[in-house]
Amino acid sequence: DELSKELNLQKIGNSFVKWYYENHWTPHGVVFDIGISTQEAITRLKNGEKAELAGSWEENSNGNGSLMRILPLLFEVQKIKDRKERYELIKKVSSITHGHVRSCLACFYYLEIASFLSSEIKYPITDAYKVANHSLLNLLEELEINPKEAELFERITNGKLAELQESSIQSSGYVIHTLEASIWCLLTTNSYEEAVLKAINLGEDTDTTGAVVGGLTGLFYGMKSIPNEWIDKIARKEDIEELTNKLSDKYKIASC
Repeated sequence: DELSKELNLQKIGNSFVKWYYENHWTPHGVVFDIGISTQEAITRLKNGEKAELAGSWEENSNGNGSLMRILPLLFEVQKIKDRKERYELIKKVSSITHGHVRSCLACFYYLEIASFLSSEIKYPITDAYKVANHSLLNLLEELEINPKEAELFERITNGKLAELQESSIQSSGYVIHTLEASIWCLLTTNSYEEAVLKAINLGEDTDTTGAVVGGLTGLFYGMKSIPNEWIDKIARKEDIEELTNKLSDKYKIASC
């Protein structure tokens, strides 16, 4: 909602407070399934903490809470040519709830592949995967990121993720697991429906994995690829369509 206006970190943070304490933008008027790191960050926001400092920087605060909400930032990120500048913006928005470098890098990777998938020229998904891998590896080098952090992304960046068996894919609420599972589903399927169902059938944090890969496949295959019966069951469908039209007007993109 806030991205349909001017980008303001504090206002985004305030909207999270409204969501948690006033049920703002909840599907049925009730907040549910909130992660511990997100809950703690929102409490800090309510108590007056600056938005970009509210998220924990602790290693044990690397759930998928910022990854699952980062996709709308894509349209701001696409305005920025410099890779490090893109990362800095993504880091600030991720850090409203998740400030550790691991979560920020996962969000960066996700938006890099999303940007290529949303191109008007439909290159193969494998090309988007290669570009995102190359971009993350370069960023890790440019920022001199701790090699131990870089190693955590190696199953993705080595270019062989699609070769892994389903039994080796984890889909918990840990940000690396969610990112791996989502990219694996993207690479090993041929449609929006197939990718989302594959993510759900992995089990564990199914709703988040489905949403994360759904964002990527929606960008690539288009809205027409989403089954109508799924769309018809969306809570607050008209409100969401109105919001997407606001984003469309702001960023000059196709609307619903």
